[in-house]
Amino acid sequence: MEQLFLESKSRYSFEETVSKLNGIILEGGWKILHQHDLQEIMKKNGKDILSVHVIELCNPAYAYRLLSDDELRIYSNMLPCRISVYNKTDGNTYLSRLNPSMIAAQAGGVVQEVMSAAYNDAEQFIEKLKES
Repeated sequence: MEQLFLESKSRYSFEETVSKLNGIILEGGWKILHQHDLQEIMKKNGKDILSVHVIELCNPAYAYRLLSDDELRIYSNMLPCRISVYNKTDGNTYLSRLNPSMIAAQAGGVVQEVMSAAYNDAEQFIEKLKES
């Protein structure tokens, strides 16, 4: 059974995973829109947590298919895609992401095509980093 939230263990350290993932995303023809250092944000608010870095990524061709159609703009809240890299207390680094194809399957049509393609691309990015 498919899961809505997916997690994979990285074979690299936190810093290496973030760096390698950034390169893989760009090599894959995607854009990195923003990166959130949640550890730093929490630190500024007096909270101490392990490293968490959220990368917002976008494939303009995929996004255009949804954003250029008034009837499909309702799905814009699923954009951009996000991949989270974080440490756990076991000392390992993990990558997590939402499985948008599960949600998009309910919409069907172009939404399902676009979100499934985005999901497949992201899985290929993560496959290059995850522990065997």
